[in-house]
Amino acid sequence: MLKKLSMLLLFVGIITTTNAQIKTPQPSPAAKLEQVVGLTDVTLEYSRPAMRGRTIFGDLVPYGEVWRTGANANTKITFGDNVTVDGQELKKGTYAIYTIPNETSWEIIFYSDSNNWGNPQKWDDSKVAAKTTAQVQEMPMPIESFTLSIDDVKSGSAVLGILWENVYVGVSFEVPTDKITSKSIETVMAGPSGNDYFQAASYYHTEGKDLKQALAWMKKATEGDNPPFWYLRRMSLIQADMGDKAGAIATAKKSLEGAIKAGNKDYEKMNKESIAEWQK
Repeated sequence: MLKKLSMLLLFVGIITTTNAQIKTPQPSPAAKLEQVVGLTDVTLEYSRPAMRGRTIFGDLVPYGEVWRTGANANTKITFGDNVTVDGQELKKGTYAIYTIPNETSWEIIFYSDSNNWGNPQKWDDSKVAAKTTAQVQEMPMPIESFTLSIDDVKSGSAVLGILWENVYVGVSFEVPTDKITSKSIETVMAGPSGNDYFQAASYYHTEGKDLKQALAWMKKATEGDNPPFWYLRRMSLIQADMGDKAGAIATAKKSLEGAIKAGNKDYEKMNKESIAEWQK
């Protein structure tokens, strides 16, 4: 018995040792920066190598060669809307940031494939979504850890900043704040849409609130030619719950006609069953 117990304890000890993991700090820790520019969400994800007494640009990072712009997996930037960089449109989405550092200027490249570890094994120019040049600005003090920033945040633009050693380069990008805001103003000032009326009426009906108001909204939602059959279905249910069976039947027949034209068997069945019930 003692021998079996000893073997069990040894087995448990082996499992515990196998599953144990030593945690140590990463030499290039991950970082994430989120910033709203105007109305556009911008996110940066990257790793932060340190100088650790090394000469960076022109040595560790050679001049004139494509650099991963950080360490480890791709340094990524994600735009929540279409943006513009140096007159070039970048579609909403995620891009890898590559650079070609030189002594007085850098080339900054937004690459559509952001799933590489470092540089792509094979560079594909067709994946270059935008490319621009930025002048090097000398920092008055050394920047020990590689740093990305979003600076000069305005309602319609901001600057992507890259800092390390004694170097800063900034890339301006523009966001469509005016376009989004103008569209929002136009939509709101034009009044609620048919769908807004439908959603409001559906909520009032479902929650048993003011059915008179719900019906008024449904009448607004169904104005014009060929209102959606599902709008009419909701309207017929409201009319029935208000005791207007004749009105409910007339509306349900219109919904039924639309459902048949659309080939929607579910609404066809529901309308037929309701009409039969209300006609009793």
